[in-house]
Amino acid sequence: MKPPPFEYVRASTLKEAISTLSHNEDARILAGGQSLMAMMNLRYIFPSILVDINELHELAGISVSPERVRIGAMTRQRAIETSQTLAEVAPIFAEAVHLVGHRQTRNRGTIGGSLCHLDPAAELPTLALLYDCTIEATGPNGPRRIAVADFITGYMTPGIAPDEIVTAVEFGPWKPGHGYGFHEFARRHGDFAIASAAVLIERAADRTIERVAICMGGVGSVPQRHVSGEAALIGTKGDVAAVALAVERCAQLDYVADFHGGEEYRLSVARTMLRRSLADALDETRSGKAAA
Repeated sequence: MKPPPFEYVRASTLKEAISTLSHNEDARILAGGQSLMAMMNLRYIFPSILVDINELHELAGISVSPERVRIGAMTRQRAIETSQTLAEVAPIFAEAVHLVGHRQTRNRGTIGGSLCHLDPAAELPTLALLYDCTIEATGPNGPRRIAVADFITGYMTPGIAPDEIVTAVEFGPWKPGHGYGFHEFARRHGDFAIASAAVLIERAADRTIERVAICMGGVGSVPQRHVSGEAALIGTKGDVAAVALAVERCAQLDYVADFHGGEEYRLSVARTMLRRSLADALDETRSGKAAA
C-alpha cells in the first residue's frame, strides 16, 4: 500500500520544526521513519505534513558524566548499540538494542522516535522506564523536562504537546560493577516482543542487594515497573527463594490478550524472561564486566 498524500518540510533548525508543528495540528515529525512510514502505508494515520528533522545534527550524540548520561533524541539505535562510552556505564543498552528489529532498521531508527511511538513491546521505552529517565521536550516556550512515568500516559501515547519535539533523554548511571540482564521472547528475531524483562542490580559491601530495578515490556498496554518484584529482592542476596517470589509476583502486573496469546500465556512468558534476566543480573562474573 501507499501512504495518503502529504506535504514535506525538511527543517533546517529546531525553531523551524517547532513552528511548523505549531501551525499545523496534524503534522508529524519524521525522524527514522521506521514505524511512521509503515503506519502511513497501512493508512493507520493521515498526517497532512511530515516535518523531517534529520538535518538537526545537534539532536544526536551520547555524552557521559559521573552524574548524568545524555542521549540526543536523533541518536540512531545502531549508534547506541555500538557506543563503547555508553557500554562502560550502561551495558544493558547494547544488549537490549541488539534485539530491536534488524541492523537495517537500527541504522535509521532513533531513540526519540521509539520513545514517541511508545509501543509497549519496544525495548527503548522499557529501558527508559527501567532507568527512571528524564525526557527533554522542546516547544514554542523552550525545553521542559518530563519524568518518564509522566511521559508514558497510555497505549502509544507520549505525554507531550502536539507542538513539542523530544530532544534528549537523560538518566543517572548506576555504580560500576552493577548487575544487568535483558531477555525477551518474540515469534521471530526482529519481531516485537511478546514479553521482555529488564533488570538492574546493585549490591552492598556484604553482597546483599541494596538497589534493584525491574521493568517488564510487551505484556500490557505500556511498559511496567515490577515494584513488588523489586521489593522481594531488596535486602536479600538474590537467593532462590527471593528470586522465586519476584517471579511469582509477576501475576500482579497488567496483561493484555491478543492474537499472540491470552493473558495467562503472556504471564508464563514474562516469568520465564524475568527468571533469565535475574540470573544474568545476579551473576557475579557478568556483573564485574560492567565496571571494566
